[in-house]
Amino acid sequence: MAAKRVLVVLFDGVQSLDVTGPVEVFAGAETARPGSYTIHTGSIGGVMVRTSSGLRLHPDLDLAGADPTDLLIVPGGAGTRTGDPRLVDWLRTAGPGAGRVASVCTGAFLLAGAGLLDGRRATTHWRYTNTLARRFPQVTVDTEPIFVRDGDVWTSAGVTAGIDLALAVVEEDHGRDVALEIARHLVMFVRRPGGQRQFSAQLEAQVASRDPLREVQRHIAEHPSGDLTVDALARLANLSPRQFSRAFAAEVGTPPGRYVDRVRLETARRHLEDGAFVEDAARACGYGTSEAMRRAFIRTLGVTPTDYKERFSCR
Repeated sequence: MAAKRVLVVLFDGVQSLDVTGPVEVFAGAETARPGSYTIHTGSIGGVMVRTSSGLRLHPDLDLAGADPTDLLIVPGGAGTRTGDPRLVDWLRTAGPGAGRVASVCTGAFLLAGAGLLDGRRATTHWRYTNTLARRFPQVTVDTEPIFVRDGDVWTSAGVTAGIDLALAVVEEDHGRDVALEIARHLVMFVRRPGGQRQFSAQLEAQVASRDPLREVQRHIAEHPSGDLTVDALARLANLSPRQFSRAFAAEVGTPPGRYVDRVRLETARRHLEDGAFVEDAARACGYGTSEAMRRAFIRTLGVTPTDYKERFSCR
C-alpha cells in the first residue's frame, strides 16, 4: 500500500502547535509503520512564515505546485482572522481534490471561507464558535465536541484537539493499536474520542478563591461515589449548609448540587469510554443504580449510557 500523503498548510500567524501536534502524530505513525505517511508543509509562494509565537517555519514547497494529497490539514492561529485571499482561493480549488480535508482550531474559518464547510457540521475553538456560525450561516457549528467528522471533512477544537483528530485519522487508517501506541509515545493522558466536550466540569466552572472551597472541589473530583450532599460538603468546608451553598455558588459559579452532577456525569463518561460496564460505572460515580445514571445521561446528553459506550468506547 502506497504511503498516504499529508500536506500541512502554513501561513503568517499560524499557531505552531496546530502544525506540530498533527505532524508528530503522523511522524509517529510512520515510525511505527514505515511507509504509512509522507508529510509535507507548504505555503503560498513557498515562502518562510512566522508563527503567532514568532517562530519561523520554512515550508517544503510552494502550494501552487503541490500534488493532490490524501490529507490536507489547515491549522489555525491569528493569521486566520483576516485570511490571505490567495490561500482561501487555493483551498477552494485544491480542497475538493484532496482525499480528506481537516482543520485545527480556527483553521475552520479558512475552510469555511473556501466553501468547503457549506452544508456540513463543523466545530472550532470554543471562543470562536459563535463567530464562525455568524459569519458562515451555511455551516452547522457544533460548539461542544473536540472534533467533528462530516464525510471526508474533519474539523477540530483548539490546539491540542488537533492531536486527537490526527490520532483518529491514524486509527481509521491503521487501527486502534497503532493510534494508542502513538498516544503513549506522546505521553497523552487519554486518547479522547471526538464527541468528548471541549470543557471538563472543572474547567467549565470557576476555581474557588478560598482554600476550604477549593478542597471541596478537589474532594468531589476524587470521590464521586462518596457522600456529596450539601450537608457533608459543608462539614468538609467547616461551614453551615446555608453558608456553604451561598459561598460555593458565588465562587464557583454554580450551586454545589449541580456541580456534583456535572462531575459525576463526566466521570461516568470517562469510565464508559475506557470500556467499563454500565453497572460498574454507575457504582463508581455515585449514581447507586444504573437506572439513575441512565436518567442523568438522557437528561443531559440525550443518549443512554449503553448507546454512549457503543459510540465512544476506546475498547
